[in-house]
Amino acid sequence: MSTFKNPVGPQPPSVYWRRRAVLALGLIAVVVIIVLIVVRPGSGSAEPGAAATTSAPPAADATPSPAPSETAPAADATADPADDSTDDATAGASDAPTCSARDIDLKPVTDKTTYAATELPQISMTITNSGRSDCSIDLGSAQQTLVVSSGEEQYWSSKDCQVNGTNQVVTLTAGQTLSTPAIAWDRTRSSAETCESASRTPVTAGGATYRLSVSVGDITSADTAQMILN
Repeated sequence: MSTFKNPVGPQPPSVYWRRRAVLALGLIAVVVIIVLIVVRPGSGSAEPGAAATTSAPPAADATPSPAPSETAPAADATADPADDSTDDATAGASDAPTCSARDIDLKPVTDKTTYAATELPQISMTITNSGRSDCSIDLGSAQQTLVVSSGEEQYWSSKDCQVNGTNQVVTLTAGQTLSTPAIAWDRTRSSAETCESASRTPVTAGGATYRLSVSVGDITSADTAQMILN
């Protein structure tokens, strides 16, 4: 009688059958592992001769837009600060014709209308090409002026103590608006003779009204911005 079908030994036949089953499962597992190593399911192969490629996002434009400081520097009583333009303008030489006074709309800007006793007005201007075509204009700080007056009397001017003023021609597209950075008016009278003085004469407050006007070169704002000082 075959010992394969009828195991012979001191143990019951069921013990030998279990041992054979464990051995058979072990052999099957080894075969499966070998097959998986050889076949490697899920790993595609490239076409013969084709180079592998990796998808990557397109590179950013190597030429950035002009930085605000490259466009329209603003007037300052003491320095030449960087520009804070709302839109980029093109600086440098341009084929665009020079802007005429009727093409440029200047508006004085204040951060408030009424100021408490401890608040310093923040003043600036916007420059708009209101024409129908592009034009070029010198918007360097040497060309920009902010003036505070009351009635017919001038109290303060950004030109009185400005140093290192610059000239910079920029091209404004039709309808484009630039905003200069705000500077603080210290609520004093200014003059070229008091630039080095630590104590200027404060202007009258207590509800007194002052007005801001701005200009670029020979172009002056048609309107003024009101400031009430308490």
